[in-house]
Amino acid sequence: MEENGYTRQQPDLDVIFGALADPTRRAILSRLAAGQATVNELAAPFQMSQPAVSRHLKVLEKAGLIQREVDEQRRPARLRADNMALAVNWLDEFRAFWGTSFDRLDDVLADLQSRTTEEQNHE
Repeated sequence: MEENGYTRQQPDLDVIFGALADPTRRAILSRLAAGQATVNELAAPFQMSQPAVSRHLKVLEKAGLIQREVDEQRRPARLRADNMALAVNWLDEFRAFWGTSFDRLDDVLADLQSRTTEEQNHE
């Protein structure tokens, strides 16, 4: 991983988050979490053409979030977890930051509450 300014850049993350930025692609991923599906099956809930869904699938495939196979006349797509894990791991770095920040806030609030209780007992 190479440093670029303040952040470490992983080229895959740009492509992955770009693919995840679209609500239709996120919906497709949610559907594929239940099992593989063809373009026709994936297009059914959307008001868009089969070629439009195919373009979304190409973006997801380029990002490594899905895999498409040739099965006789069908090309079913299925979810791939490895690149999704890259995005989750990157986000987990920030979860640790927020967890630490909330722990500190809890400590400050507990200290304030303790001081308030002591002041009320001395009155």
